[in-house]
Amino acid sequence: MARILFNFYLAIDGIVANKLRAFLTALGIIFGVAAVVAMLAIGSGAQKAIMEQMKLIGSNSIIIKSITDDEGESDDDNEEEKRKWSPGLTMDDLATINHTLPTIDMSGGEIKSRESLIANGKQSKVTVLGIEPTFFELNNLSIGEGSNFSETHMVNGNAVCVIGKNIHSKYFQGEFAIGEKIKVENNWLTIIGIVEKRIAKRENLEKLGLQDYNSNVYIPIKTSLLRFQDRSKVESKDISRRSNRFTGAHNYHQLDRAVFRIDDESNLQATAEVIGKILERKHNSIKDYEIEIPELLIQQQQKTQETFNVVLAVIAGISLLVGGIGIMNIMLASVLERIREIGIRRSIGAQKTDIILQFLFEAVFICFLGGLAGVILGIVTAKLIANSADIPTVISWWSIVLSFGVASLVGLVFGLFPAKRASEYDPIIALRSN
Repeated sequence: MARILFNFYLAIDGIVANKLRAFLTALGIIFGVAAVVAMLAIGSGAQKAIMEQMKLIGSNSIIIKSITDDEGESDDDNEEEKRKWSPGLTMDDLATINHTLPTIDMSGGEIKSRESLIANGKQSKVTVLGIEPTFFELNNLSIGEGSNFSETHMVNGNAVCVIGKNIHSKYFQGEFAIGEKIKVENNWLTIIGIVEKRIAKRENLEKLGLQDYNSNVYIPIKTSLLRFQDRSKVESKDISRRSNRFTGAHNYHQLDRAVFRIDDESNLQATAEVIGKILERKHNSIKDYEIEIPELLIQQQQKTQETFNVVLAVIAGISLLVGGIGIMNIMLASVLERIREIGIRRSIGAQKTDIILQFLFEAVFICFLGGLAGVILGIVTAKLIANSADIPTVISWWSIVLSFGVASLVGLVFGLFPAKRASEYDPIIALRSN
């Protein structure tokens, strides 16, 4: 052990005596390790964002969104299609799909509107969602206080509501709000529940076409149809739309959105195709709806991201490889410069193993210091990327351990050849060297 420590101290002395050369030698490792840490942080951040998206949409979901028509433009090629009539996305569509497809585990329709809310002397516009009780489970939401809508609320269209946490904080300022009344447009609604606050990044919500569920007022879907508006009722605008005299966009859909949860992921694509055929028949081949499978889209995004992560890792690995080759070159040059030193050590009793250990320790120590500096540089770079480019980054402990491990391994592998070469010099020939 004493012999090993002596060789280690000699290696440290050699590095201290040639600080500039050691620093230039370590540059390749510094940038290589920094690249590994930064790239892994970017990849981990992207994976975390994808998992957050998965939590937001729930599992095995198919989403149908209504498309508002705009027939103001005249197009002779679409004249025949314009004469067709579609009742829009309705509760009847929801019931038909549920009755037809056994693969559907749970479903729910949504009606969205912007209404005026008055409570505790404050007034503002809020998003009101007419929903079914399954809405909260389908969207991975929880009722923090109070309760969900009951069957009686849904059948009778009672004047009750569940509010988001932000609505509770804004209008009631932490007070107990269950049982209190709020006025939404011309309707007084009794609060029966408060949604537990869910933290989600705005970009994730926008990617999935979702809204901030913390700032909504939720009412039974029957209440929305009875007390607010039922857009499925035929009006003059609908007659104009059918006769092609309508000159603007008109939302004639009873539902704005419908969500179906499928029993098994393998049935997602097939179920979506059958739903498409049912809606095509019921809507007279008018494409006034859009079918999305968010999970498949996110899985494809995840595969793309994994491929991207591999590419980043390969690039970072090449940087380390280049740094390792640089170390080997510098160490070989160092051996040539220090042939006389090697000869003196061998002549006073140093063995080949001592020479190997001395130069090997130098290479590993330089790589270790370079790895430490590289980790710091990588963390700083990841933070700068996250702040300036608005790219999510997650720095994990295993990426730091991996970087240190790889840096030390590079020093060991690429320092071994120069060290072995130094030990093979004949002491007599080495002493003659200038």
